[in-house]
Amino acid sequence: MRSTTTLIAAVLMAATAVPAAEAAGTTVRTDTGFVSGTITDAQRTFRGIPFAAPPTGENRWRDPQPVRPWHGVLKADKPGPRCAQDGSPASDAEDCLYLNVTTPLHAANRPVLVWLHGGGFTSGAGSDYGMDQLARNGSVVVTSNYRLGAFGYFGFPGLAGSGAFGLRDQQKALEWVRGNIRAFGGDPHNVTLFGASAGGLSTCAQLTSPRTEGLFQRAIIQSGPCQLALPAGEHQVQRPWAAREDVERAGARAPHGCTDIACLRRLPVAEVKKLTPLFSKPAYGTEALPENPVTALRQGHFHKIPVLAGTARDELTVFVAMAYPKLDATGYEQALTQGFGAAQAQRILAAYPPRGGDERIPLSAALTAMTSACTTEELRSQTNAYGYEFAEPEPPMIFPGLPEFPYGAYHGSELPFLTRYAGVELHGDQQRLSGEMVRVWTRFAQTGRPGWARRDVRVFATREVAEVGYHCDLW
Repeated sequence: MRSTTTLIAAVLMAATAVPAAEAAGTTVRTDTGFVSGTITDAQRTFRGIPFAAPPTGENRWRDPQPVRPWHGVLKADKPGPRCAQDGSPASDAEDCLYLNVTTPLHAANRPVLVWLHGGGFTSGAGSDYGMDQLARNGSVVVTSNYRLGAFGYFGFPGLAGSGAFGLRDQQKALEWVRGNIRAFGGDPHNVTLFGASAGGLSTCAQLTSPRTEGLFQRAIIQSGPCQLALPAGEHQVQRPWAAREDVERAGARAPHGCTDIACLRRLPVAEVKKLTPLFSKPAYGTEALPENPVTALRQGHFHKIPVLAGTARDELTVFVAMAYPKLDATGYEQALTQGFGAAQAQRILAAYPPRGGDERIPLSAALTAMTSACTTEELRSQTNAYGYEFAEPEPPMIFPGLPEFPYGAYHGSELPFLTRYAGVELHGDQQRLSGEMVRVWTRFAQTGRPGWARRDVRVFATREVAEVGYHCDLW
C-alpha cells in the first residue's frame, strides 16, 4: 500500500497536470472548463469556444443561457458553426454561439479588443476575420458570433426580449470576456468593443445599453454610425433600429402559420430563415436596448468612454453600382427625387451637380454624405470622440463579381488593412498603411487616445488625397 505522502503527491500531480500545460500556453482554464488551442512562434489561437448554451429548441428566441460545464479539455482548434444564414457560405446551424481568441505568444494584462462582425445583421461570422496583426501588436483579440436575421431579431406578442436576441448574444460574449479573458492574458478592465458596418451599429447600440455598463472601456465604430439613415422618399428616412412593438406586430402577421411561441419554436430552420427579410433590425424598447440609439445619444444616455468613429470616403459606391444602372443627368435627378422629394433633390443637385458622365458617381457622393460621413460627424459631436476617414484611393476589392465602376474607398475596404479578410493580400505602400492603422487601433485600445486631437479627422491613405466637402447642412 502506498504511503499517505505518496498518495498526496499523486493527487497533486494529477491536479496540476493541465495547469502545467496552461503555463506552456496551449491550454487555458475558463469558468466552464479547460480549452486547448494552437500555438505558433508568434501567437496563440483558440477557436470555437462556447460562450452560451445552444439557442435551440426551448432556447430559440430566449436570452442566451449559461454554458453547461464540460469535463476534460475542449479542443478549440477550429471555429464553431456560422449562425444560420443565407450568406456566403450559407448555414443552417442554430447552435452557433461561439467565439475565438487570438493572443500574443506571451500575454499578461494586455488590452483586449472584442470584434463584432458586419453583414447587415443577416450574415457573417466572427471567424471570417483573422486578427493576427492586432495580436502581434500586443492585444488580446476576441471575435464572436451572434444570432442573425429572424433568429436574432424576430418578435412576437408576449415573447420576452422580442427583436433583440442578437444584441443579447453580444452582451453575453462581453460578459464571458469579463469573466475569462484574464486567463488568456487580457485585462478585463481594458476592453475595446469594435466592429464595422452592422458590427459598428452593434457597437453603437451597446454604447447606449445600460446592460453593458463596465463591460467595455472604449469603442471603435467603423462605417456604422448610430444615426445612420437611408432615404425613403419625401424627406423620410429609414434607420437600422425598430421599435419592439412594431417587431411584435410584424411577428404576429408574418407568414409562419403559428399562433403561439411553442409552435414557432418547432418550425424547421429553413422556415425561420424565410422570415429573415422581415426581421433584420435590432429592436429598442427591450431590456437589451431600452432606447432608440439615436435618441439615447442626443439625450446623453450612453457610456461616457473614449470613442473612435469613422467611415470610408466613398462608402456608398458599392451599393449604388449594384442598385442602379448607368445614369445620365435626367436619371440622376429622378433617383434623387424618388429618394428625397423634388425640393430636396434640387438642393442636393446644387451641392452635388452632374458631372457629364456616369452620374452614379455624384449620387454615390451624396448618399455617402447622408448615410455615413455626416452621421458620423454628428456622433463625434455628441460623444466628443475621435474621427478618422479611410481614403485609400485604390484598395483591393473584397466583393467578387461587381460591375466595373470607380469604387474608390468603398464600404468595408478598410477591413483587409486591419484584419486578415477575404483572402486579400496587401503589397508595398498598402502594407505600410496597414501597419499604421493597426498601430493607431492598438494605441487607442491601450490608452483611449489614437494620437491626434479630438474632433480632428485623421485621413488614412497611401498618398495625399484631395479634400472632400460633404455638405452636412443638407441633411
